[in-house]
Amino acid sequence: MLKIENLTVQVHGKIILQNISLHIAPGETHVLFGPNGTGKSTLLGTIMGFERYKVLEGKIYFKGQDITNLTCDQRAKLGIGMMIQRPPTIRGLSLRKMVEVCGAKLDEVEQLAGQLGMTNFLDRSVNDGFSGGELKRAELLQLMAQKPEMLLLDEPESGVDVENIALVGKAANAIIGKQSHGALIITHLGHILQYVPATHAHILYQGKITCQQEAPLEVLRCIEKSGYSACVAGQCVIDKCASCGNKLCGR
Repeated sequence: MLKIENLTVQVHGKIILQNISLHIAPGETHVLFGPNGTGKSTLLGTIMGFERYKVLEGKIYFKGQDITNLTCDQRAKLGIGMMIQRPPTIRGLSLRKMVEVCGAKLDEVEQLAGQLGMTNFLDRSVNDGFSGGELKRAELLQLMAQKPEMLLLDEPESGVDVENIALVGKAANAIIGKQSHGALIITHLGHILQYVPATHAHILYQGKITCQQEAPLEVLRCIEKSGYSACVAGQCVIDKCASCGNKLCGR
């Protein structure tokens, strides 16, 4: 589904990501942990094709196609969708029209909005005066209209209360739900994992991916107990797993 090979990325003249490789197969949901400022949002933005991220080395493939040099809109049309952490306000453009632009038919807009409790927001300008939870739901409403095959979520819990994170999680599941789809989710707190059954976890630390595991909740538990640096160094306090010998597993 998504294949990243030896990716090095520069932002404003500074190298942020170094030699990143990541493979996401159809049906897999990967979670990306890491401290602030380590390059998690940069990785998602690079996958999506945002212009400020300059690829110095490496390739990005989506469903076997090299998309490294494609524009953001070209990648979206291929089936990649992203919920950004701080979406902009677009005054003068209604959320209803935006959802239509993203691909929803006229008779679908109300239905999709109802699933996310956004019906009363459809005729307001996009994100104008929205709370944290409303911003996330508006983003997911647009993604539900787009129907992407690869979903990128940048910290879906940030600024969101318990009620909204449940709605966000259910909506994300509705998008990811097919065996042919995939997802990459950035999370700090891990609350989204209560609603989205992730299959793999990674830690992005100092611009490099480490600790790739198939036990996302256990990796989160290790981080909570020992911190990122200890996990990366293999010094997690969780007992070594008897079945696989991996300190980070915790099973």
